[in-house]
Amino acid sequence: MRRVLGSVRARAALAATLVVAVALLAAGTAVLLALRSNLTEQAGSAADSGAHRVATSLATGTAPGALDLDDEDQPVQVVDDDGRLVAASEDLERISGAGTDAVKPVRARTDDDGDDHGGDDSGKVSDSTDYSEGSATVDGDSADYRFAAVEVEDTAYGTLTVYAGAPLSAQQSAVSTALTSMLIGFPVLLVVVGGVTWLVTRRALRPVEGIRAEMAAITASQDLARRVPEPGTHDEVARLARTTNETLAALEDSVERQRRFVADASHELRSPIASLRTQLEVGAAHPGLLDVGGAVEDTVRLQELAADLLLLARLDAGEKPGGAEVDLAALVREELSQRTGDRHPITAEITGGAQVAGSRSQLARVLGNLLDNAQRHARTGVQVAMSSKGAAGAAGSRVVLTVADDGDGVPEGERERIFERFVRLDDARSRDGGGAGLGLAIARDVAARHGGTLTVRAAPGGGALFELGLPLGRCP
Repeated sequence: MRRVLGSVRARAALAATLVVAVALLAAGTAVLLALRSNLTEQAGSAADSGAHRVATSLATGTAPGALDLDDEDQPVQVVDDDGRLVAASEDLERISGAGTDAVKPVRARTDDDGDDHGGDDSGKVSDSTDYSEGSATVDGDSADYRFAAVEVEDTAYGTLTVYAGAPLSAQQSAVSTALTSMLIGFPVLLVVVGGVTWLVTRRALRPVEGIRAEMAAITASQDLARRVPEPGTHDEVARLARTTNETLAALEDSVERQRRFVADASHELRSPIASLRTQLEVGAAHPGLLDVGGAVEDTVRLQELAADLLLLARLDAGEKPGGAEVDLAALVREELSQRTGDRHPITAEITGGAQVAGSRSQLARVLGNLLDNAQRHARTGVQVAMSSKGAAGAAGSRVVLTVADDGDGVPEGERERIFERFVRLDDARSRDGGGAGLGLAIARDVAARHGGTLTVRAAPGGGALFELGLPLGRCP
């Protein structure tokens, strides 16, 4: 039960039903109040009309006792200014809410306490009408009435007030019928609204359930090659399915790259470890044959490879380069001054200074990797150049550092592949003379995390030209 009530379908159906219920309650209340007010106003008009007819007769000189009230189809009272009943409908048996509870009239008092007479004096009918509600019993029939009270001034009997009632039975009947209809119709309508909302929501969420079921199957099978079904609509559910599939594709690619990385790292580590073990075992058996230089070289290779793998792991984990200001020109000069054992000479053309934001050690690693790569492939020399484009802090301003060699260059179809991890274009090349295929991959990752780019193209004089572009004076 809790699972059903906690579902989106149940909550949507319940919410829609509650909203419609509140709307129907407000609308029904407004309709009932408007109907009652309208019918009450009609009853008041009828009572006012009857009261004015009697008041007009009194104003023209008719004595209260001489009024013919039998023709009135409503209860009528005439009360003097002392509150005494001086005229009433003949069949009136009980009344409340009018001028007085009395039903038997008394003799009207004239101005001089004389006998009732038809007098020649004329009175004045008041322009205002007061209303009240009450009940009356006429000829054995009891009902609720709306009474209208009209005063007649300046008569021979003083000021008289005429009370005439109009029945409220029509109003009560109409309101009761409307209320009964609402009490029957509203629940039926709410059930229909809830049911339709449930069905529509169920139909709309059916693709979501398909996505959930497929994701559960993917989780259970760990098969990232599977994809969730994409509905043929253009709504949010379809976009959710497409985004989910894109996420699965990215996750599959990431897992595959991680798998390849682990396999390649294991392969690269195996060679120097095996070589080092062989040399140590030979040295242990024949100390005179121990190749100390080879052991040291293999140890250095292991150390460098371990450092590369650690840096890649930190980069993959999203390590931020920091926001320290680095003088790239000074960094290049310092790195070049320390490279005294390179096979080929390095010529540098550095104009001015360039401040970039990031990690000095990581940027030095990028430059070192580019120079190591150029030294391995150059025939006679390596050229380094640096220039700035735009003012520091301005949009699009960059510093460009290029490292070029005069070797064989990089084929155009391989210019992106060389930045992949453990990729070496010359598979026959000696591992001792070449790297593990991580230097350029590390350089591009570091450049990207500094908000920059690293590309390769053909050098003007032949060979390969690597171009590092970094934003000037701002954090990436």
